[in-house]
Amino acid sequence: MTINNPKPDELNRILEKAKRIAVVGLSDNPERTSYKVSKHMLEAGYEIIPVNPKADKIFGIESAKSLKDIKDHVDIVNVFRRSEYLLDAAKEAAEIKPDVFWAQLGLVNEAAYDYLQERGITVVMDRCIKVQHEQMKNS
Repeated sequence: MTINNPKPDELNRILEKAKRIAVVGLSDNPERTSYKVSKHMLEAGYEIIPVNPKADKIFGIESAKSLKDIKDHVDIVNVFRRSEYLLDAAKEAAEIKPDVFWAQLGLVNEAAYDYLQERGITVVMDRCIKVQHEQMKNS
């Protein structure tokens, strides 16, 4: 199966509706892309939940060791892990039933896509959530 991302209008609706974003692979290093993108989303008013087993806190927010450690519903699971790890991230995400699984720019895995689609989870791959958010604000 090929990967079909939601159309730009649907991506905008996703971002307008979402409040809580769990960020898998969020680095505590301010030079890393995951940090910069997540900081932007935090400053835009989204609740960011860092998911990093090696960091205690990021942005002063306690980091979850895994998605399964997060209490309450997550709107978007935003993933900053290499493509070969997306299926594992997808399986863990499916356990907490987010509305959307969003793999960042350059990240694609058809098995992860199929796995999530079969479970009714909207999937976005190879798209930057920050870029989409900025386009939404400017449209």
